[in-house]
Amino acid sequence: MAIAIGYLIASLGAFVAYWFSTGEARNTKFKIWGVALMIPISPALAFSIGLSYAISVQNGWAALIMWFIFPVIFFSGLALLLVGLFKKEKKMV
Repeated sequence: MAIAIGYLIASLGAFVAYWFSTGEARNTKFKIWGVALMIPISPALAFSIGLSYAISVQNGWAALIMWFIFPVIFFSGLALLLVGLFKKEKKMV
């Protein structure tokens, strides 16, 4: 049940980020998706993937893979947020 809740939180976070980013400027989309990846998606997805993998290999220690998955997703969200904050918009003529 906890695995399903983790996947539900991650998918709900992705849906809300998609909903808020439709019709926005490119930099705003980067900011929204960066925050969404860092706050709701990365912990929930790492937890769910880690427990799913641990159950599939039938080893409780395998759940520690979430300690490797979380920083990868978190830092990709941080990179998106920083790109959204510091990248300049091109002016259309």
